[in-house]
Amino acid sequence: MDNPELGTSILANGIRTNVHDSGTGHPLMLLHGSGPGVSAWANWRLVMPTLAQVARVIAPDIVGFGYTDRPEGQRYAMDEWVKHAIGVLDALNIERTDLVGNSFGGALALALAIRHPQRIRRLVLMGASGIDFELTPGLDAVWGYTPSVENMRKLLDIFAYNQQLATDDLAKLRYEASIRPGVQEAYAQMFPAPRQRCIEAQANAEADLRNIQHETLVVHGREDAVIPVSNSIRLSQLIPRAQLHIYPQCGHWTQIEHAARFARLVADFVTEAD
Repeated sequence: MDNPELGTSILANGIRTNVHDSGTGHPLMLLHGSGPGVSAWANWRLVMPTLAQVARVIAPDIVGFGYTDRPEGQRYAMDEWVKHAIGVLDALNIERTDLVGNSFGGALALALAIRHPQRIRRLVLMGASGIDFELTPGLDAVWGYTPSVENMRKLLDIFAYNQQLATDDLAKLRYEASIRPGVQEAYAQMFPAPRQRCIEAQANAEADLRNIQHETLVVHGREDAVIPVSNSIRLSQLIPRAQLHIYPQCGHWTQIEHAARFARLVADFVTEAD
């Protein structure tokens, strides 16, 4: 059976990278979060078909995650993730892209907008980190995950407001993804305790956030137990051209719990006239 998590294989910043590339139009890069067993497909599967109707959707597995290679001695830090994301754009000959970042991917999106502003047109931040905040019990559980079906099931309950989405089948699927060779070893390297310092390592200076000149859409689930909604409120206050959209009865999975609404919101935002 074909594995839907596998897209096209490209060489990005010297790393063999798994990327989903669909649709036509202005590029729209989707950056996934940092949950155990995550991949671009797992994160974005429900919204990619809709977004591909209005844009060329590029969704890579960031180095350390999914089906992208994990080179021996690879460092997992924001500098390296930024280089890898730029490497994906370079490999695909994309000069300028719209950018959607989820959670950890939001921190990466902010770092890209700050360090490479000319490569970004519009910015979407969804349940984003990238700003200093107090470690939540939910995020501590996500980053401190040790593989078991039971532990994965507990995480799904943390991620989703609608508990019907957190099924045993999904827990088993994500658990199996989290125990593929090399996955847990890389994951354990990324976010070691004490994990407050991992938040600080991803945080951008407020002065840098105030200098972001891109049109920005900030999205959050009101009941998010992983990344506090106050993060997005603060980001919307700091980024000069930011608008804020908060979904009620929604946890950390806006793109899954409100998939159709989220896809329409993003599609409208990236197709607005400049």
